[in-house]
Order: sequence, then C-alpha cells, then structure tokens
Amino acid sequence: MTKLRELATLGQSPWLDYIRKDLLQTGELSELVDAGIRGVTSNPTIFENAIGKSDLYLQDISRLAHQGNDQFQIYEELAVDDIKRAADILRSVYVQSDETDGFVSLEVPPDLCDDYENTVLEAKRLWAKIERPNLMIKVPATEAGIKAIQDLIADGISVNATLMFTRQDYLDVAEAYIRGLEIRHEKKLPLDTVASVASVFVSRIDSAVESLLEGADKEALLGKVAVANSRQIYREYLNLFQSGRFMRLKQAGARPQRPLFASTGTKNPQLSDVLYIDQLIGPDTVNTMPPATMKAFLDHGTVQRTVDQFAQDDDRVMRQCIDAGLDIEQIGFDLKQKGLKQFIDSFTSLMKTVEKRRQEALG
Repeated sequence: MTKLRELATLGQSPWLDYIRKDLLQTGELSELVDAGIRGVTSNPTIFENAIGKSDLYLQDISRLAHQGNDQFQIYEELAVDDIKRAADILRSVYVQSDETDGFVSLEVPPDLCDDYENTVLEAKRLWAKIERPNLMIKVPATEAGIKAIQDLIADGISVNATLMFTRQDYLDVAEAYIRGLEIRHEKKLPLDTVASVASVFVSRIDSAVESLLEGADKEALLGKVAVANSRQIYREYLNLFQSGRFMRLKQAGARPQRPLFASTGTKNPQLSDVLYIDQLIGPDTVNTMPPATMKAFLDHGTVQRTVDQFAQDDDRVMRQCIDAGLDIEQIGFDLKQKGLKQFIDSFTSLMKTVEKRRQEALG
C-alpha cells in the first residue's frame, strides 16, 4: 500500500496540484490514481506553466487559430479539454467514493475576483460547458466571491472556495456553503448532488511570518504558525459541521465542506519538505500536493493522525504570534491580495504567450 493510500485510511484525500497535457495522454495520471491520488486542482499559474511554458499545445493552438479563435477562446478550449480528460480519468474514484471524491477543479478567470455577477455567470457557463459531475469551480474567497459561492451552491454547482488564509476566511466561506444548502433545501432541491471544499493556503503564512520577525521570536515560531493556524481552522470545521444546524441538512443528504490544505510545498529549505503534509493529516480533509511534494511524501513522509492531536500546542503558538505583534488576519488579507495579483499576472502572461503563438501559427 502506498503512503497516499494510507492517507485515505485516516480519512484524508490526497489531490495533485498540477495538470498538463502529457500527464493525461501518457497514462501518468491514471498511474497516480492507482497509487492513491483522489483529485486534481488547477489554477492560472499552473495553466501558465503548462500551456505558456511548454510546446505540448502548439499543434492545438495552431488548429484553433486557423478556426478563427482569439487568444482567450484558444486558452479556454485547451484548459477545458485538459479538465474534461482529468475528470474522466478520475470518474472511477468519484463513483467508488459515492461521489465524495474524484474531483477536478477549474478556476474562474482571476480578473473577476471582485465581480459577483460575472463570477456567477462565468461559473455557470463553465459548469455547463465541461458537463462533468466531478467538476468543481474554483472561486476565490473575496467578498464578491463568498456571495457567489452561496448562490452557486444553491444552484447545485460544486465549488472549491480558494485563496483562504485565516479562520475568518474559513468561517465566511463555511457560512456561505451552509446557507447555500439551506436555500437549496427550502426549494426542495436535492442536496446530495452538491460538493465543496474550502482551500486554506498553508505555506505562505509561514513565509510571511518569517519576513516580519527576527531574533528569538522568529526562531521560536519558525515553521509552526501555518500548521497551528490550519489546525485551528480544522477545529472550526468540526464545530460547524457537527452542529445541529448542519445535522438537519445532513439528514437531507448534504455533504460537509471539507477543509483542503493548499500551497503545501515547503518554501523554506530549513524546514522539512513534507512538513505541511505530515502535520495536517486527519479525517474529512484534503491535501493538494505539487508533484515534487507528493514524491517527497511517498519517499519519506510519515502517515499518522496529526491535524487534531495538538490543540494546546497550536493555541500556544497563536498566542505567541499575538505577543510578537503579529496580526494573522491582516497577514491573511495581504496574502490574499498578493495571491490574486499573482494569478492575474499569470493569466495575463499566458494570454500574451497564446496570442504570440496564435499570430505565429497564422503566419
């Protein structure tokens, strides 16, 4: 049994934070599914690297260019094709897990992050175009995005709420999910067809903390804040989804919105390269792993339940943050803005690359 499959015995679903044409065409994703991968996520930066920084898509770009498509239409056709293929490969996981796993995520264009109405319209359009039950539409947890999440859930569209950093982010997103289910239930629509995850970005918290501290405080908190923050969010998950309010929805078929630990590649070489997997293992969770982190975990990760075993230590770490003058909510807000800008920049760069290749194809 691989360590990825061992994670499943503890209730955690490992998802791959990566997608590219060759992964789908060579059978590599199918092999990873056999090894225990139970989902795939994508984002604008992943597609920039896949489409804009490889030659794998040149033939398709040329074909689509000669059909009269502009750069955005070409990008979308390429991305949608990859997402459909990945969803089809993972369909067996979706069926065998009673439709609780096996999902593939595609994000709405990042420039819509503060546009509620167009986020909803774009999510619905992509949902209809891809037409796979194991698709999740990724929506960032901005103010507009949280409102959109509620309405998309109410309309029966599965959502990956992304770019979350803090407990307040999580509480806002969880409320949107539960309220969306309640609206759906009031309309007497089925609840068991809707799924959601709440993606908490982990490693960036530690990177931000390290940049703000020095001396003894930095040494004491090195590699600890992101894990403690994520574990406290998991406790909020337990409180919300074991409450009477959600139990009434669960009796009607609703599924809990699992916490998903994202950005789990370790950025500081002083820390273990599997830190954000080893320390966040437990029931009803997802961990999205970049390929290098996944390989490192398969090689030397430790499979044991950790996400809810050290509450006192986690509370102490968060108190140390306060004593050191750190405002985690403000850090999270700043990281969200940086993350949104990064995705917008990646998407802009991708569009420029596709346009250049489109022009070259047309001669």
